[in-house]
Amino acid sequence: MVVREFFTGIRFLGRGIGYWRRRPGLMALGLVPALLALLVLGAALIPFFLSLGTLTTWATPFADGWDPFWATTLRSALGVIAGIAAVVLASVVFTALTLLIGDPFYQRIWRAVERDLGGAVPDDDGSLRVAFAESVRLIVLGALVALLALLLGFIPVVGPAAAAVTSILLTGRLVAREITGRALNARDITSHERSRLFAANRARLLGFGAATQLCFMVPLGAVFVMPTAVAGGTMLARELLERAAMPLNAEVRGARG
Repeated sequence: MVVREFFTGIRFLGRGIGYWRRRPGLMALGLVPALLALLVLGAALIPFFLSLGTLTTWATPFADGWDPFWATTLRSALGVIAGIAAVVLASVVFTALTLLIGDPFYQRIWRAVERDLGGAVPDDDGSLRVAFAESVRLIVLGALVALLALLLGFIPVVGPAAAAVTSILLTGRLVAREITGRALNARDITSHERSRLFAANRARLLGFGAATQLCFMVPLGAVFVMPTAVAGGTMLARELLERAAMPLNAEVRGARG
């Protein structure tokens, strides 16, 4: 059951791809903010990775007197761990930054998907203040996941693999919550209701988020997948609301979560 739900979540990302055929012009607009966010992150990440060797040498002065083989092994492992942590943090920053600066573009994609799904479409998808607060929250939680990945990476032998898998799953869940949040914000779903909704569909949300996160890790994949993820996330959010028998109209239901 859990495995089936996980793969069902992945299929929602696939359903989002269908909007490239149905509304190619609209989806292409969604590339613009993703590309801008990628350029901003690239300006920070490229110098970091280019100086990684220098940084690991600076961080391990105690290894200067070691046998060259062991010193290189230690510093290489430390570089891999630091690289994984940097990618983890960059992925959530990319999502938060892209959704924030691309709000007008993704609002059009969200609204088009909502209309295709039928029912009343809310007047808006939340204020810029709400979007900014959620972006900050995503970055803070992403930083904690990156720290966890950094710590896991120091486990002998299995550390880097454990850090990679754990970070993909945890950041995937964060990304999924953020991307599906547009349809929920528009309907004023409270924090309590949102937590209950996600808890009841944990595997499906995780499948969607993990698939999105893996695509983000492919070179330029984040740029091309973000509009797809917004479309797929809207469809996923609508289905979660329908399964929980929550209203789909634009009535105010309480404070935004």
